[in-house]
Amino acid sequence: MNASKNSALEAKTLHLAMFSVHSCPVGELGTKDTGGMNVYIRELACELGKRGHRVDIFTRLHDPNDSQIIVLGKNVRLIHLRAGYNGYMSKLAIYPHLPDFSRALENFRKKEGLHYDLVHSHYWLSGQIGKWAQDSWNVPHILMFHTLGAVKNATGVGEKEPVIRITFEKQLAKTTGRLIAATEQEKVELIRYYKALPERIGVVPCGVNLALFRPVDRVKARQELGLGRDEKIILYVGRFTPLKGIDRLLKSMTFLRNNGRPRLVIIGGDGQDTPEFKKMQKTTWDFGINDIIHFAGRVEQKDLPFYYSAADVLVVSSYHESFGLVALEALACGTPVVATDVGGMKRIIDEGKTGVVIKNNAPYPFAREISRFLSMSCDKAASTESTRASVLRFGWSNIADAIIREYWIALKDHSDGFNPISSHTIL
Repeated sequence: MNASKNSALEAKTLHLAMFSVHSCPVGELGTKDTGGMNVYIRELACELGKRGHRVDIFTRLHDPNDSQIIVLGKNVRLIHLRAGYNGYMSKLAIYPHLPDFSRALENFRKKEGLHYDLVHSHYWLSGQIGKWAQDSWNVPHILMFHTLGAVKNATGVGEKEPVIRITFEKQLAKTTGRLIAATEQEKVELIRYYKALPERIGVVPCGVNLALFRPVDRVKARQELGLGRDEKIILYVGRFTPLKGIDRLLKSMTFLRNNGRPRLVIIGGDGQDTPEFKKMQKTTWDFGINDIIHFAGRVEQKDLPFYYSAADVLVVSSYHESFGLVALEALACGTPVVATDVGGMKRIIDEGKTGVVIKNNAPYPFAREISRFLSMSCDKAASTESTRASVLRFGWSNIADAIIREYWIALKDHSDGFNPISSHTIL
């Protein structure tokens, strides 16, 4: 493509279709299938919308009482499509209904007379819809897996990801016009496990909403949350799945119990009646730490800055993360992070200053590093702004710039006649 043609392309505002089939971008955070990916989609779409691009996000209708169309921001719509029965469905239960989703999508598109310049899929189920759209609409397709089944299986933690997921991820890695990885390590994994072409992979980190996630006065935050002014507070934010390493975190608390009696505040989960919660609660009793554990349950995103600001340290105890968005959020609120060596932790943590990335993931070394940052918490006020400053580059404005560049690459490839490795249409 010549320079003038390229300039004309990049000056164009785009009409984008995003797919998040199994999980709604406005679903309750911390529940089974709702986490960082949902935040990512919503924040990216809204940032693109501010710039004049039009974004339609398509997801499965979970609740018949939900409106089909919800306006999320300027130029951004969330569109619910029927696929399968109403209510929660597991990912594997959704899979046979993907043709229903594609038919509902096409009916909606034709009814409104829409033409999309590019489709952007999130997760492997959505990737199959994106592949169908790529072939049926003759448009570029960008896919972000967010997690890779083969990598999750390699950790040996939690339930094994099904063969069908791995099979389709391998196929999508070869047949999608362009892939986006959140880290260089994820790019390496795409190449290693799925034989993806390096030149078809862009690396763009996750972003953080700097307007929402900013420091709140610690005293005010603790008063608001009913936490003691002088307590040592450790914070966990995330789903209750084995991959998140909560078992390791709770074991670490046994070493910390007699070291200043810090309190661990846990945010997330599907409620106290779930097997996951009951198992975790039993573990706290078995370990003799139930008196220093506080289950805060689900917390709305708008309230998270109070928890981050009230905490002395955020802990990311995961065995695997594609990136680790909660670490970015905590740092943006001025709170240091102690994390395992997963996702983008090495990139976002300034070692020894804004946190630490632990190489030895055993409970005691984990507890030792947590204790070290707890002892430094008296200096938090002085370091809050510098901690926040360390992640300003991850603001959504910068991340959207990088994503848009990936869109232009995909559009250019499409305009130049690049065709991914041919295969049968998945749907």
